[in-house]
Amino acid sequence: MDNVEFEITEEQAGSRIDMALSSFSPDWSRTQIKQWLKDGFVLVNGEHVKPNYKVKRGDLLTVDEPVPVELNVTAQDLNLDIVYEDSDVLVVNKPRGMVVHPAAGHPDGTLVNGLMHHCTDLSGINGVLRPGIVHRIDKDTTGLLMVAKNDKAHESLVNQLVEKSVTRVYTAIVHGHIPHDNGTIDAPIGRDKRERQNMAIVDKGKHAVTHFKVLERFGEYTLIECRLETGRTHQIRVHMKYIGYPLVGDPKYGPKKTIEFGGQVLHAGTLGFDHPATGEYMEFKTPLPEDFEALIVNLRKRVDKEEA
Repeated sequence: MDNVEFEITEEQAGSRIDMALSSFSPDWSRTQIKQWLKDGFVLVNGEHVKPNYKVKRGDLLTVDEPVPVELNVTAQDLNLDIVYEDSDVLVVNKPRGMVVHPAAGHPDGTLVNGLMHHCTDLSGINGVLRPGIVHRIDKDTTGLLMVAKNDKAHESLVNQLVEKSVTRVYTAIVHGHIPHDNGTIDAPIGRDKRERQNMAIVDKGKHAVTHFKVLERFGEYTLIECRLETGRTHQIRVHMKYIGYPLVGDPKYGPKKTIEFGGQVLHAGTLGFDHPATGEYMEFKTPLPEDFEALIVNLRKRVDKEEA
């Protein structure tokens, strides 16, 4: 469609403009409409309005629906480990070393490249280079990610993340012997003022909460489970460093003297959410990667040898 006009009725009057427009077309999500408002594709009586504008009876809404941008990402057969898939959502188990979406220095070989080969029905809300991507995990973190296959599903999953109703449980090995069995880290995260590519605990950072519990101790190392309440960039890595127990193998936030592992020892093993269409709660689990399991075995052997 192109340059479509709608007139607000008495029944619609008083509602927010994004709600009013989403009622005109089931194919338009409110997130998509908000972006159109921001980009100037929606006018009210010929004028630009803010996303929180409440429509009035007789308002003439003009929508100049933008032409979809052709996605310039190469589809690649990357043999993705698809854990679940239907017409709305897909859950994938990401391997270590794979970047989630194309960026400077990583034009291909990313999860998005693999997704483009696997399926063509991905949501477009997150932009040209991030189709379907609702949340991310770091390049060297393994585990589960949910992917939206249409805009309605994308909006639902993002709202669940905002409402903190998504279950995200990680397993990690950290430096140090954590004496207490569980704990909660509540510390705001933002850009490190000295190292702009790093995140850090900062006074005016975004609210961030991580719950952890100890699974096993290996002398100077500890195996832990982390449950995310929020999902900030590098949250677990920054939080564990903050309390003095940085992740093993972490090149950015860990000590220089650490176990060689090809990145931080961190696995997103459990992911749960309400299905965008049915509302049914779904939860998925994936086992630790073989190298993670092997490291645990080696640390146990080290402890047994020291105690012998």
